[in-house]
Amino acid sequence: MKPSRLLPFLAAVFALSLPLGLSAAESKAVKNGSVVAQLVTDAGAIAPGQSFTVALRLQHEPHWHSYWIAAGTGYPTSLTWTLPDGFKAGDIQWPTPHVVKDGEGKITGNGYENEAYLLVEITAPATLAAGSTVKLAATAEWLMCLTVCMPGEAKLEISLPVAAAGQADDKWAKTLADARTKLPDAATGWTVTATHDDTTATLRLAPRPGTTHQPKELHFFAADGFTDYAKTATVRAENGGWVLELPLDAAADKATARLTGVLASANGWSDGSGYDGLAIDVPFTKDAPQAAAAPAAAPASGTGPQSAAPGSPPAASGSLFGTLFLALVGGLVLNLMPCVFPVLGIKILGFVNQSGSDKAKIVQHGLVFTVGVLVSFWALAGALLALRAGGAQLGWGFQLQSPAFVFGMAVFLLVFALNLSGLFEVGLAATGVGGSLQMQQGYAGSFFTGALAVLVATPCSAPFLAPALGAALSLSAAESLLVFTAIAVGLALPYLLLSIFPSALKFLPRPGAWMETFKQFMAFPLYATVGWLLWVLAGQTKDDDNALLLISFGFVLVAMAAWAYGRFGQAHGKPGKQFAGRVAAAALLAGGLYTGWPAPAQAAPAAGEYQVVWEKWSPAAITAAQAAGKFVYVDFTARWCATCQTNKAAVFHNDALLAEFGRRGVVLLRGDWTNKDPLITAELARWNRSAVPFNLLYAPGKAEPTILPELLTPGIVLEALAKIAQ
Repeated sequence: MKPSRLLPFLAAVFALSLPLGLSAAESKAVKNGSVVAQLVTDAGAIAPGQSFTVALRLQHEPHWHSYWIAAGTGYPTSLTWTLPDGFKAGDIQWPTPHVVKDGEGKITGNGYENEAYLLVEITAPATLAAGSTVKLAATAEWLMCLTVCMPGEAKLEISLPVAAAGQADDKWAKTLADARTKLPDAATGWTVTATHDDTTATLRLAPRPGTTHQPKELHFFAADGFTDYAKTATVRAENGGWVLELPLDAAADKATARLTGVLASANGWSDGSGYDGLAIDVPFTKDAPQAAAAPAAAPASGTGPQSAAPGSPPAASGSLFGTLFLALVGGLVLNLMPCVFPVLGIKILGFVNQSGSDKAKIVQHGLVFTVGVLVSFWALAGALLALRAGGAQLGWGFQLQSPAFVFGMAVFLLVFALNLSGLFEVGLAATGVGGSLQMQQGYAGSFFTGALAVLVATPCSAPFLAPALGAALSLSAAESLLVFTAIAVGLALPYLLLSIFPSALKFLPRPGAWMETFKQFMAFPLYATVGWLLWVLAGQTKDDDNALLLISFGFVLVAMAAWAYGRFGQAHGKPGKQFAGRVAAAALLAGGLYTGWPAPAQAAPAAGEYQVVWEKWSPAAITAAQAAGKFVYVDFTARWCATCQTNKAAVFHNDALLAEFGRRGVVLLRGDWTNKDPLITAELARWNRSAVPFNLLYAPGKAEPTILPELLTPGIVLEALAKIAQ
């Protein structure tokens, strides 16, 4: 046969051999770090309007893992699709996860090792033309961990032909069928119920008639982080079923209405099964006593709109007129608080009864009542101005430029926002104080009624007074007095108007349950103010790695103090319980203030002293430091890297190491890989690394650095520094 005759034959053989290599039902496999990613499908061809499955296939190197939807320490794998017009991609269908551990055997979260398939249902549009080819593209992102953690990414695409009827692809049909069996079962022969208290969620499984298969080695994975992934659950058999007591996560929302997640069994949920999961999505049938509903609040402590008034944000705007207007509105809204509103009509009727039909006397009583309110607020303003004077002598003159002042204001507002939310009560006895004064006849009675209104309103108005305190400490004495006058006028104005127009009483809404809802709603503007102050603190503590984290932990302890006081220290408990609750609340409050209190800014280091100051990494920064005869320590890190944080805590709080760094004048450079940074990625690749932590030590005059191990101790760093200094 002539060579020219062979060409068509060889071309036909080559064409027939193509499907044997790369199937149309799979994308090219992409290796990134220790994971190989690929898109695969069991659809050989798709039909218009058809739904079909595409799976992200992840192949992990031995002992490496990526993460489930509720990861634990890391973050879950994600798929970002780029699809032709009309195509729709569903959410990832997550197979039953496993407990994953780091290289030292410590639990780090929930995820997958070896090979995993994350399934996605894709629906083609009904208008799709048969005979065409469509391209489906996706960007997969994941976090892979062992001793170190590093993000991974792969851009994947798969092309599929369109036919009048869908066609299967045998290459992946069995594999994806097996992958579907690893999805959590939606229903089994078990009845599932759940309860929880303040510390533990209890999951109960009762067998239905005919159920014989018994699961083994049960483990619950919370889909929303409600239970703590790192704490051991108590599992016991009970009445032919099972009971799991699951410790709650420290940040769990006790108002959560349902328990959601996956309950894994080593032998599945039917005979002959392997490791498999049961999908859990059940309501909590009984919350812990007073867990979901906080204790009933006494007169609440303030209102939200005022939190934006004489407090920090408006003061920052520089508009005194706006501050006074909001203070006036705040005083008006204060009348709607549960401790003030119910007595509003009674007080006006008292004016009428005292004055008979003489309208002039009714108005006079209203004016005297207003004077009582004003004098009381002026007395309060005087006390706060005196406090400001004392504070200024103690060095509080910088106000919002002082992190300690901002932190104190944030804690103050947080406590009263929690009071508004009903976490604890204040001022329960205030409404009983001064009763005899308000019953006095004549103008003295009206005056003291106004004073009593301020007294009764004080517990309710604490969040008002908190921003007022901010104004008193940041404005001049005259301006502060105007702010308090505006609040007093706002509080007294309805009384005064109703004394002038008593017939308007019939237009007032009746007291009712809506007032408690209104009070709780008003907590959220205060929470917003606390968030704003936290943002201010973030800017003031940006040079301290852990300062903002400790401030956040301090807020948590303050909130726990409020909870302990409301739950155990209020008047509704036994004396011993009250005392213990108040002691615990005081201890937690002190702990929160101690933990979160911003450290004073450090002065520039004196000669011979060393201060940990991180500069931004760049090759030029290394060159400049070495040219100046300096040793250089480079830390490539990320906030999501737990090992990185452990290293920093272990190394840079060691006095001996810091003294040696100071003696040698070591320059500290940091490459922060928390977000994607192509320069850092390229630098890691230059050292054949693709993960953090990665630490280098450079000596002056030496181009090549010493590469430090992933897990560090002060001794390791000191030894390496001594070697390169030789």
